[in-house]
Amino acid sequence: MSEHFFAYLSRMRYIKRWSLMRNSYEENVQEHSHMVAVLAHGLALIRNRFFGGTVDPGAVAAAALYHDASEILTGDLPTPIKYYNPAIRDSYKAIESVAQDKLLSMLPAELREDFAPALKEADGEIERIVKAADKLSAYIKCVEEQKAGNHEFRAAAEQIYAALQENPLPELHYFMEHFLPAFELTLDELNESTDKGEENK
Repeated sequence: MSEHFFAYLSRMRYIKRWSLMRNSYEENVQEHSHMVAVLAHGLALIRNRFFGGTVDPGAVAAAALYHDASEILTGDLPTPIKYYNPAIRDSYKAIESVAQDKLLSMLPAELREDFAPALKEADGEIERIVKAADKLSAYIKCVEEQKAGNHEFRAAAEQIYAALQENPLPELHYFMEHFLPAFELTLDELNESTDKGEENK
């Protein structure tokens, strides 16, 4: 019998995010998961290098890659609906858990234990970093939409930025100070800044 796990994962690209919003460009779950993995990996390295952390960056990146995998079966429920009240939030978490178990069942039994930490909720430290990266990715999407002249994302950007500011993770605040401003720049401005940096070396 063939196993369906990876064939299902390949369909993440068909699940659209921000479905209640008018988008200047569409973002799918596969693209989002890659960006969250990149950001989470970076946050883990920043934590270890600057703040005395000992987290495994590889485990963090893997957890981030799979953090929305259950949406292959559930679809992407918009955040305002998902967190509308505790009953909906708890019910959706239960549905996510069932979907995660279903995905694990699509693997050979010998591999399920290996994939479980990435597919299901990881330990608290890893989970906090992935959630911060997830929120960071959402804010970056808002920034890019506003750069394209789309004011639909203005309120979302303000709300998400406020949540990021309240997050206590020092690696997140380091990223926001040192790396986040560059996302406001155009490609020409990025190139100009890079060229100036090279000249000043």
